[in-house]
Amino acid sequence: MSAHDLKEMRPGAHDLKEMRLLGLSRGLIMAGLLGGIATASGIALTTTSGWLIVRADQRPQIMLLLTTIVAVRTFGLARPLFRYWERLRSHDVALGDLAERRTRTYAALVPLTPARLGSRGRADLLTGVVDDLTDVVEASVRVTVPAIAALLAGITSAALTALVDPRVGLVIAGMLAATAVVAAFADRLESHAQTEVLAARAEVARIAQLSADHADELRSIGGTATATGWLTTAHDTLHATVTRQARGRSISAAAVLIITGVGALVSAALAATSGASTPVMALLVLAPVATGETLGVLTDATRAHARARACQQRLDELLDQELAVAHGVAGGIPPSASPGVHCPRAMQGLDHAPRLELRGLTAGWLPGRTDLGPLDLAVDPGARIALVGPNGSGKSTALAVLARHLDPSGGSYTIDGTDVTDRDLTDVRALFAIVDDEPHVLAATLRANLALAAPEADDEGLVDSLRRAGLGTWFAGLPHGLDSRLGSGGLGISGGERARLSIARAIASGRPVILLDEPVAHLDHPTAEAVITDLLQHAGDRSVIMVTHHGVGLDRMDRIVTIEKEGASHRAHQSIAG
Repeated sequence: MSAHDLKEMRPGAHDLKEMRLLGLSRGLIMAGLLGGIATASGIALTTTSGWLIVRADQRPQIMLLLTTIVAVRTFGLARPLFRYWERLRSHDVALGDLAERRTRTYAALVPLTPARLGSRGRADLLTGVVDDLTDVVEASVRVTVPAIAALLAGITSAALTALVDPRVGLVIAGMLAATAVVAAFADRLESHAQTEVLAARAEVARIAQLSADHADELRSIGGTATATGWLTTAHDTLHATVTRQARGRSISAAAVLIITGVGALVSAALAATSGASTPVMALLVLAPVATGETLGVLTDATRAHARARACQQRLDELLDQELAVAHGVAGGIPPSASPGVHCPRAMQGLDHAPRLELRGLTAGWLPGRTDLGPLDLAVDPGARIALVGPNGSGKSTALAVLARHLDPSGGSYTIDGTDVTDRDLTDVRALFAIVDDEPHVLAATLRANLALAAPEADDEGLVDSLRRAGLGTWFAGLPHGLDSRLGSGGLGISGGERARLSIARAIASGRPVILLDEPVAHLDHPTAEAVITDLLQHAGDRSVIMVTHHGVGLDRMDRIVTIEKEGASHRAHQSIAG
């Protein structure tokens, strides 16, 4: 099976292509028609009110005004009624579309993790994808529906006005055409600036997340002022780009006002020479004014369209990448190996820690580049192995290959003697629990944070995993037990507690192989030693493979594998720990 075939099979990849920007649906068309009726009712309300005021000033018999009075009341009630109906319809469609797109986008994103995410940090990736999807879906409410409504109301206004005076009807038609040109110009200006705005926004989020995550380290080295300077510079850049973009918006908004003013003046001149009655002349003057007010929403629509188009382009660039793992997909969404992301699933016919073996294995994050190998490594069931070496030697790459986040570029990788490419990808990934140096804590209850790794576990099992991870005393002091809320709006947790929570997830998951990627890199030495000791003590017969730079826990390992990089190649040698 080719990589192209796998890409087409990937859940969400093909479907997202069909869900194009501003795609019309029956629900959106209906919302646009409802919006058009509401907008046309507003135009009719303005024009008939003008006619009524002028005609009433002539003091005719009240019976001659009753029809118009009823019409004004009808239009006054119809405008908010149909607008409310349009909002209900359009938002219902948009929220349903957002839920579906998020599901499909995340399904398409999972197989790209982490090999195809490049240098994008967590803040940029998580907030960027969420914000981009929201902007793309909101385009249906902010662009498609207003455009349909404005077009319908404008044509209706021009047609009905032409029945009274064809020349004024042509003026309104000309206003529609001129506004369309302005909207196209505004869309071009917005599109030109939107890429810079999105990049500046992402940089602000990246620096803010970096500064927040390492606040303690920055304070300890006196780097808070420097980090604040970085954030200030990023905000200044964002402010400058948004200001440039706002200038284009102000120009387009002013152009629509000028078009409306010119249309009103020309209509007034034509009405004055039409020989029509004074109330009808008032109607002819107010028609272009009311129409121009409704056309003003098109400038806002072009802004939303340009933003949505830029966001769609960013999503396409992210999701259209070739998969890093191009073998063994056998239906379903290939889950991540992180114990905090998906439900564990045992490999068919495997109820124990497997024997893992790498022979002459090489791998690289980018095509044509070798970041690891050749590496020979055998991991017997229940083994404790440490991978050490300088930065860039390929230690984390080795973990990615083991967890099936990255395909080998050469050599072989077998599980109990069977090549991993002959195994189902979902089954292979379900063998591994990963604990890294930045475990994510959801703004949710403690139970929800643990249930991500073990959704079928009962409360007793979850509490047991906390005790085995060294969090028994901490858990006993929580006000609401497993229902205690963590993260934003809840309890704050220290770095050591965060690391232990991640270990508790790995224990609760029940997966037979635990991969540790610098799990205690940000902790002080005594805390780091305690965390690793608790993990190894309660790992049972599971295999443990740990990447470390600091030597914590090396004396408790069975073997130490040193990976060194020499020029363009890598070399590994092994020693007995202790």
